[in-house]
Amino acid sequence: MLRRHRLGVPALIVTGVYLSALAVAVVVALAAGDLGALWWMTLFAAPDASIQVTWPNVLLLTLAGLVVAWALWEFLRGPLTGPPAEQDRDTRRLRVALYVAAASTLLNPFLTTWSSWGAVVTFVPMLGVVLLLSPVVGRTRRHVLVLRVSGTLGYGCAAVGLGLALSGQAVGALALVAGLASLIWNVLVLRAQWDNNRFQRTTVKYGILALVLPAVLTMAGRLSGVPLEVYDDVVAVAGVLAVVWLARSAHDLDAPPAVSVPST
Repeated sequence: MLRRHRLGVPALIVTGVYLSALAVAVVVALAAGDLGALWWMTLFAAPDASIQVTWPNVLLLTLAGLVVAWALWEFLRGPLTGPPAEQDRDTRRLRVALYVAAASTLLNPFLTTWSSWGAVVTFVPMLGVVLLLSPVVGRTRRHVLVLRVSGTLGYGCAAVGLGLALSGQAVGALALVAGLASLIWNVLVLRAQWDNNRFQRTTVKYGILALVLPAVLTMAGRLSGVPLEVYDDVVAVAGVLAVVWLARSAHDLDAPPAVSVPST
């Protein structure tokens, strides 16, 4: 497994360190009755002092930490071992944009806590991905244009809304446009990636999960009515699936030509 990826060993070390720290945080939470360390390790935000240390809460936070560890591994391990595929300048720029977007998405909780502008930072790299990825997966000029317009509207409106801190109807309108446009872009891109032999099918499946799973988990929590105090916060961690999709898309573009075919 480690030899299959160019950076498998460093990725395993970093992921192992995180998992070790996560295990210590779980022990501290159960032994001392304090969720502080575990909360920081999994949600990357200041802990809510009102949350009780219960087995369900500890379990949910631990599961969130395991998801983060998996995202770290997927992001850091790099492309498959072997001679890299030939890349033109646009492809190299796209890979950089994908890695930057993945990193900013992974660091989103830290950036959001640091400043109200932190959330904006996570959308700006996605605009670069929109502009550079659309021509790679677009089949026709019209298709590329639709991808660029929908993606720019989606992530651009989101960044503007957060950056200007608008209120009232303006926020609602921008949020609606951003949500609908980004949904259209994601669906079209994932469909195009599925038909493009430069991307593995597993990569596309993770992209689909990143798009669907947070909404499904949120709806399930609402319908179940189970009083899990940290459920909504933990559901947000499902967003790291986007990190996996972005990172794997970049890895696929640099994979050896012999494996640049749809696979599971």
